[in-house]
Amino acid sequence: MRVLMLMALAAWAAGATMAAAAPPPVAAFARLEAIQDAAISPDGARVALLGGPAGARSLNIATLDQAGAKTVPLGDIEAVSITWAGDDFVIVRVGYWEKFGPRSQERFERNVVVSAQGEVGALLLSNDHASRYATGQPIVRVVHGAKPSIYLMGLQRTIDRSNVDSRIVQKGDEQDFKWSLWRADPATGHGRIVENGNFDSYYFEPDSEGEARVRYEIDPKVAKARVFARAKGQRRWTEIWREESGGDYLGYSDPEDSVYLLQVDEGGQQVIRHRLSDGQIERVGDPSPYQPSLVRDPYTGQALALMAGGETMKVQYLDAEIGAVHGLLSRALPGRDLGLVSWSQDRKRFVIVADGADSPPVWYLLDWGKKELSPLGASFPELAEAPLGKTSWITYQARDGLEIPAYLTLPPGGRATGLPLIVLPHGGPAARDTNSFDYLTQFLASRGYAVLRPQFRGSRGFGQAFEDAGRGEWAGKMQTDLLDGVAALGAEGVIDPRQVCIVGASYGGYAALVGATLHPSAFRCAAAIAPVTDLQMLQLHVVRAAGRDSGMFTGFRDQLANASREQMIAASPANHAAAVTAPILLMHGDQDAVVLLDHSVLMKNALERAGKTVELLTFEGENHYFYRPQSRVRMLEALDGFLSKHLPAS
Repeated sequence: MRVLMLMALAAWAAGATMAAAAPPPVAAFARLEAIQDAAISPDGARVALLGGPAGARSLNIATLDQAGAKTVPLGDIEAVSITWAGDDFVIVRVGYWEKFGPRSQERFERNVVVSAQGEVGALLLSNDHASRYATGQPIVRVVHGAKPSIYLMGLQRTIDRSNVDSRIVQKGDEQDFKWSLWRADPATGHGRIVENGNFDSYYFEPDSEGEARVRYEIDPKVAKARVFARAKGQRRWTEIWREESGGDYLGYSDPEDSVYLLQVDEGGQQVIRHRLSDGQIERVGDPSPYQPSLVRDPYTGQALALMAGGETMKVQYLDAEIGAVHGLLSRALPGRDLGLVSWSQDRKRFVIVADGADSPPVWYLLDWGKKELSPLGASFPELAEAPLGKTSWITYQARDGLEIPAYLTLPPGGRATGLPLIVLPHGGPAARDTNSFDYLTQFLASRGYAVLRPQFRGSRGFGQAFEDAGRGEWAGKMQTDLLDGVAALGAEGVIDPRQVCIVGASYGGYAALVGATLHPSAFRCAAAIAPVTDLQMLQLHVVRAAGRDSGMFTGFRDQLANASREQMIAASPANHAAAVTAPILLMHGDQDAVVLLDHSVLMKNALERAGKTVELLTFEGENHYFYRPQSRVRMLEALDGFLSKHLPAS
């Protein structure tokens, strides 16, 4: 591998690198990642990097064994991910927004074909009129070779109502759509249906020959999933799992012609392998208290590893060779979480990412034969030498005795007592934080704050019972779990319990406002980014977007434990503005289709009528996730100024 190629990639990814100075500027945290995703071609000859300088997304395709790289500007668009299709095509997944009337808009994701020579080709399924209405066209498998095929989900026209994530814009159109499995040619973008779906189909999993082996369905009436499968050579579908039985579906392993499932028993969560040929069931790996995920080989579909964990993801390798690669990297890069992102078909070259809660991601190329590890670049190059906060994994008891895990990040500098605290609940709420680098956490720590990220009940990944404990508790025990974390840190002297603010986005923003309204004495200030403020308004939006018969609606109602109108009113912070004693900062994108800007406007108006201190910042052209670097800069600057005024870290 030539040094010239590595120098070119480093220059493309890095931009300016700052000296070790504290605190780093806002832009160092707010930038989009210099390397967001990476993938190596099946033959190992090229590596593709998605990222580029802040504010200018691009795709870089470099040849590894000789000089030469192609940079493809992607423009002002939301880049999502990349994958190779054979050795000659890179599929770039991008997001964009379309308006439907004066107040309605929808986010779409599409797959753009780029040749290995850097020429932009067609969109996948560009020949199908029906599939253009799908908000997403997820790729479920790529079959490589001289003439690669891409298998993805698209729409099929039908005359009946269907529960699919789509937006129909043709007024008076009496026809609707259902999900089906398509095969697309990356050379042309054209596709055709290879497996008809039914009205509950959500996605298919094909084998290496492109034959659908698994059909995953969601019953919209009860928002419950079912899995149907068929062995190689068979055409008849057989139900092998349903959500009511507990556990989860993990995936299909092609060479074994087996489905991996999760069952919950007294020993924890146990992975089982269900062989389709004879129905035999075998236990795989050790039971875990945490919910595992299945890692599979992108070429063969073989099950490679199980990942589960609390503080960090622990890996049980089912493939000895991949396990050996990870073992070598663990010794070469100690103390960091390692991701085997992509590898060549012969497993001689690997793309690796290494990061941690206190170390921004750095990307590497591993030559397995030579045992050589070469840097490709850093995702946050301006933070390479910056002092960052120190994160630890803690647990504390909620007031009802439930054990709550959390990440605690202390500011750089060594002080560990009497700190001002930011409580930072995650969104979802059926999600979780991880031990990976989080720019908002480290930004707050760099300004002198301790940051607590509680994994409150209802968070996903800690077992079904823990997740179920959050049903109907949005403004109840999920909220007091946050307060109990503050109390635990105060009792230990780590923080000053009189110096606490709460900050959050999406559900986390809702939690911040619930804290300010229902527990006003607990927080000196609250900042909410894209928050839910009225549960009835959110329910109406879900109905309008997907319908009352949709899985989205029934899932939302299940999270709220089918709360009554009165209960939703009582759990909506916009209805309790008069109780607020702390200043409030609201920030919201005007193109947010997940939680409408109306929520923040409603909250602002309610607070102003009650004579409270509130500011609403609206971000033009921004979505729910603040993907524009200029929006992130403005957001962090506003948050920095707000906290400096109401909770000065000094």
